[in-house]
Amino acid sequence: MSITEKRNANLMHLIKRMHGIVENTDIEKHRQSQKYFGALLGSNKDMLIEEVGIHDHTGTGDILQGEWVYVNRAHMKKYVILYCHGGGYSTGSRLYARTLTGKLAMSTSMDVLSFDYRLAPEHPYPAALDDAMKVWNYLMLLGYGARDVILAGDSAGGNLALTLTLKLKKEKRLMPRGLVLMSPWTDLTSSGKSHQTKAKIDPVLNAAYLADMIRNYASEENLADPFISPLFGEFEGFPSTYIQVGENEVLLDDSKLLYQKLLSANVSVKLDIFTGMWHVFQMSPFKTAYEAMDKNAEFIYDICR
Repeated sequence: MSITEKRNANLMHLIKRMHGIVENTDIEKHRQSQKYFGALLGSNKDMLIEEVGIHDHTGTGDILQGEWVYVNRAHMKKYVILYCHGGGYSTGSRLYARTLTGKLAMSTSMDVLSFDYRLAPEHPYPAALDDAMKVWNYLMLLGYGARDVILAGDSAGGNLALTLTLKLKKEKRLMPRGLVLMSPWTDLTSSGKSHQTKAKIDPVLNAAYLADMIRNYASEENLADPFISPLFGEFEGFPSTYIQVGENEVLLDDSKLLYQKLLSANVSVKLDIFTGMWHVFQMSPFKTAYEAMDKNAEFIYDICR
């Protein structure tokens, strides 16, 4: 085993232990643990947070809680990143995602808007997608155009970014300038071989956890519906897309198969598979995570030229 392989193995062992601390069979305790770690790891003196209540376009209905994350220095205002957090559609929050939204804001010098969508099992499909559309409409009301928005997300948030774009396409509306997807969960039918081949080494996800999340979110639905498993969507005309995934995660094929589908639809797409890495490794405070965020920034700069 090389020095790099040994280091990555040690990191995966540490991540597995940390993930075990956060996980809880009581879903509400799981959510609270995530918020605690998000607050602990997501703070940065060079980053500013501005909380916002988000109405739908009518100005009525329930208010979604969101937050703007931006750098405490002069920075680009023309473009904005709309961020969808992960958590299997049952956990996660804008606070838990702050380790990612903060890094995105720092690496791109762009404002990032993240939001708390309704979670399953209390609010199964299509609640999260409806909420994401509400936030999209909110950005349009603020004066942003669709081409001013980069849509990003991790894990289930990557799923949500894709399904939101598919819904915009179906409604014949303008789609975002680009997509940035970190370890996206694209196939709830779990048809990819990596669900078996990576099962013993993935330190974050396992079949039982994914089954619980699917049951919470879409137990009454057709899992091959593109608005649940975007891998099965029609991608002609989709915006430029950048995908990052870890070599050692069960969702590896979710990214690889999506990449092939996008290529087949003549979409400008790039896939980076990070050697020795795991599910949403970008959350971790180490060199490879920051390098990955710099690659996200490079992609965003390229499509904003």
